[in-house]
Amino acid sequence: MNIEELKQKAIQTIDQRREVYLALGRKIYENPETGYREVKTTQTLADALEALGLETERDIAVTGCRARANAHKEGPKVVVMGELDSVICLDHPDCDRRTGAVHACGHNIQTTVMYGIADAFTHAGLFDELDGKIDFMAVPAEEYIEMDYREGLRREGKLHYFSGKAELTYRGAFDDADMCMMVHNFPISAEGYRLAPCNTGNGFIGKNTVFMGRQSHAGAAPWDGINALNMASLAMSAMAYQRETFKEEDTVRVHQIINKGGDIVNAVPADVHLETTVRAGNLKALKETNEKINRCIEGAVIALGGEAQVTDMPGQMPLKADPGLAQCFKENALRFYREEEILPCLKSTASFDMGDLSLFMPVLHGITSGIEGGLHSKDYRIVDEEDAYITPMKIMACTLIDLLAGGASRAKEICGQFRPVMSKEEYLQYLVDTQQQHHYGNMQ
Repeated sequence: MNIEELKQKAIQTIDQRREVYLALGRKIYENPETGYREVKTTQTLADALEALGLETERDIAVTGCRARANAHKEGPKVVVMGELDSVICLDHPDCDRRTGAVHACGHNIQTTVMYGIADAFTHAGLFDELDGKIDFMAVPAEEYIEMDYREGLRREGKLHYFSGKAELTYRGAFDDADMCMMVHNFPISAEGYRLAPCNTGNGFIGKNTVFMGRQSHAGAAPWDGINALNMASLAMSAMAYQRETFKEEDTVRVHQIINKGGDIVNAVPADVHLETTVRAGNLKALKETNEKINRCIEGAVIALGGEAQVTDMPGQMPLKADPGLAQCFKENALRFYREEEILPCLKSTASFDMGDLSLFMPVLHGITSGIEGGLHSKDYRIVDEEDAYITPMKIMACTLIDLLAGGASRAKEICGQFRPVMSKEEYLQYLVDTQQQHHYGNMQ
């Protein structure tokens, strides 16, 4: 079969088996699990991939799975990915009432698209027609949440990094990969768009700060205490005053939550925990902003005479989508959408751990639609299953065929034109360098 015949076969098979895919997407949606807890979802996908006859490895990074196709082929390897984890939104009507977990970021869509391509290629007999290897990887822990839980896993020796793709890179999961591709839904329909072939994304550093003061009776003798909550409040105020120093083009964002504000209301708080995310659109701005935030923390400690222990953890890296992959994705999207329905590039200041991989290999992070309401919010809804699941599946399948059919010439061309920001080894060293602790103050 020629390339056009391969694409038609893939599209027809997806149409024929669409109810299988929609049932899977709904099942995953109804069983949300947060990062490194995706036990049921891993089992569901691994069982389904194994049923296709694909060699499947389970629990590739605490959770997650990976199936391999065409392992005997000599051509490039493309990793087709979907993310497993949910967010937490207690206000969402579909959340798990026990945990608050809900798929309000569309990861159930991603994993269904990933599986659908594997299923369609198997049933259509397309793997033998391609000149390269394909891995189907269900990746854990894209959402950077539940830091205490992940720190516990790290202390137990079960992981090194909180973000799933960083952990998988550390474990060598991408050592033999030439490129990665996935889709991510966004509420772009409200602006009249149904797809974008690429997007930008901020990188970030995750910070946990423990402010340490001295407890005393809050009513009888507050002067004998050192108020750790006031230290945290002063630090956050100082961070806010930094905002005018952030350049617009660097898309800096700093946001915090207080995870612990003290122990009892009638005592001066002596143990306060602040979680902060520092985001920026490039590594230079990310480093400079993080230094400013540390100065704010140190200044608050000096002002009030307490102490602070700051733990910096690498979060996710700025996303640098590959233009060759984006162009290939767009060409295939034009089979299904009009030019005016395609946004050239979604400018986003959210973060994606696909950004980590984009530093050292070509990545496709296609933006799709079919939803309404803000991501991570109680208003998130899937409103068009065709746009959410089925059409992206067809576009991804056609893109994969373009990459690997005909001697995999297009995949080889994209790999040849790619210029990494850093090597995989340099990236791993960057993670080590970012993971730091700082101690400020010395109470007497």
